[in-house]
Amino acid sequence: MLSYLDLVKDEYTHPSHEYSKKKDFPLIWKKHKTTVEALDDIIYFHVTDQVQIQGPRGYVNAGRRDLGYKLIRTISLPMISYISVMKLRDKNGDILYYWKIFVDFEFAAERKASSLVLTYGKGKQQEAIPQESKKAINIRNARIGQGKYREDLLEECPFCPITMVNDERLLIASHIKPWAKSNDKEKVDPKNGFMLTPLYDKLFDKGFITFTNDKKMIVSNWLSPRNCERLQLNNNQYFARLPLDEERCCYLDYHRNHIFKG
Repeated sequence: MLSYLDLVKDEYTHPSHEYSKKKDFPLIWKKHKTTVEALDDIIYFHVTDQVQIQGPRGYVNAGRRDLGYKLIRTISLPMISYISVMKLRDKNGDILYYWKIFVDFEFAAERKASSLVLTYGKGKQQEAIPQESKKAINIRNARIGQGKYREDLLEECPFCPITMVNDERLLIASHIKPWAKSNDKEKVDPKNGFMLTPLYDKLFDKGFITFTNDKKMIVSNWLSPRNCERLQLNNNQYFARLPLDEERCCYLDYHRNHIFKG
């Protein structure tokens, strides 16, 4: 939860959506942070099915004294947050469910962009829309892996270092530090990216894989062993052609600490 709060601090301090009581969000974030910091590293709570509710959707109830689930619900922000649950067995063979809250930066960026729509009523005077600067166009295009960002990245990495596919039509310019969390310079910096085929772009973007500074893949334990086998994902697999230098390693450090589902 501390990692989550650090990631959404900007959204709490500068809300991009019309949240209820959003003017109080900066103080609310500080309150949440203080509350979570005072807790144990692992919080146990009980969850039960609400069997009286019909239909395919799942519902849960937490006990009145169970802080964990209630706190997850309290600190979660709509549109950008989701919860994953992992089924585990302890050393005694008892089943536990590990709950963790994550942020989907790209979905948040898409929602924010889709809200910036200009509409003109019939017969109303239309104001001139200023032309975008070249810098603004480059930044906008970088979000979808196009334009100068993609061209510069292709010069440094003209193939997917995992599959070795070099057909540009099959490659995606992936950001290492998410576009939504990058400043203007980082959004167009080719060092903040890899050229990846779609499957590995999705795995990397969603934090299911990352890489060490010595070019080895780390696979998230939030992927099941069976799916890892199906996808042929192996922990510590070495990729000699992964383009890593000091600048990319800095971006990768962010990805490992904040995006990777470890």
